[in-house]
Amino acid sequence: MLTLTDNAVQVIRDLTAQSTGAQDAGIRIASQADQAGSLVLSISEGPSGSDQVIEVEGARVYLDPVAADALDTKSLDADVDAQGSPSFRLAEQG
Repeated sequence: MLTLTDNAVQVIRDLTAQSTGAQDAGIRIASQADQAGSLVLSISEGPSGSDQVIEVEGARVYLDPVAADALDTKSLDADVDAQGSPSFRLAEQG
């Protein structure tokens, strides 16, 4: 299952607090039907019906089934640059 670093937890909580008032807000990682192997990250007010839900200390990540399989052995990390723009990175768990 995808894991989150402490930095990713903080960035996700900050992003969802700023972007939406929805109680179940989180980020969603989904496959792109027209581009095999490509994933897209977006802010979501909640999970879709078949999403895997990962919640760590109030940070929620929703994964569609394809993304959940692709990210099963990955860890999500995040940073915010000097201009306040977040960036996410995937690495192997370990």
